[in-house]
Amino acid sequence: MAVSSLDFEKPLAELEEQISELESAEPESPEDETRLAERLDRSRVKLEGLRNELYGNLTAWQRVQIARHPARPHALDYIGAMFTDWSELHGDRQFGDDQAVVTGLARFAGEPVAVIGQQKGCDTKDNIHRNFAMMHPEGYRKAMRVMRLAEKFDMPLVILIDTPGAYPGIGAEERGQGEAIARNIMEMSTLRTPIVCTVIGEGASGGALGIGVGDRLLMMQYAWYCVISPEGCATIAWKDVAKAPAAAEALRLTAADLDELGIVDEIIAEPLGGAHRDTKAATSALKVALTRHLGELKNLPTDEMLELRFRKYRDVGQVAKP
Repeated sequence: MAVSSLDFEKPLAELEEQISELESAEPESPEDETRLAERLDRSRVKLEGLRNELYGNLTAWQRVQIARHPARPHALDYIGAMFTDWSELHGDRQFGDDQAVVTGLARFAGEPVAVIGQQKGCDTKDNIHRNFAMMHPEGYRKAMRVMRLAEKFDMPLVILIDTPGAYPGIGAEERGQGEAIARNIMEMSTLRTPIVCTVIGEGASGGALGIGVGDRLLMMQYAWYCVISPEGCATIAWKDVAKAPAAAEALRLTAADLDELGIVDEIIAEPLGGAHRDTKAATSALKVALTRHLGELKNLPTDEMLELRFRKYRDVGQVAKP
């Protein structure tokens, strides 16, 4: 199935289309076949060079666009590919079942784990059903219900972050959106079970932080993670949403930026151009990383693990004194 291209990928798409036409052409003679093969070879070499040049020099804004690609794998795609015996748990036992987040129990490499993932839709109708992965307060309370289960039954927590932010509607505010996020942050900081969080796409604001406190923070190569979206920042700082590309650069929201700042524990390599180009390879890389980090945390005494978790967040934002 062909993957739709982003605006900055148009030169690649055009060259890929030319190669496809050449591959389907019917040569009329041995000479034509030779010339066609030579053209194909040149075009493929050109395509490879163009890909390496384009994806090797991406701007922060282009990385944000890749993170938002509609074909990018979502939480349930990774859950279905990496876990067995998945059993979804619904509802917060107070108000309702927030479809923007999926929670449940499963096995990872044969071991029981609890899984929480923000879930985007696969099309417009599904995105509306999932509220574009923007969680309500009941979503954060649903997530915390499963976190407590994980702690009670000594199961590690695997969390997949992918949201443009918490839902800012009136109803969500009336039901305690800020309190729900703050309570999750507080309780996750002392939860007595290993927690590995991975930003698989977008990680915006408190919407991500509400399920984002853990012992390890991983990021997919083309994901982004920040206190605000580039559009939100541009609207506040410049009163102009068109300044979003400049805001993306200033916010230092890419995986490489956050790794340099000491916030991310590991960047998980993606196929050239993004996880949607080869979902199987992206899933395999994520599974390898999760296996390693969960294995390391499993061998830590709980009190030591909590102390390291505290230090991890205490160290965020430190600056060198003159």
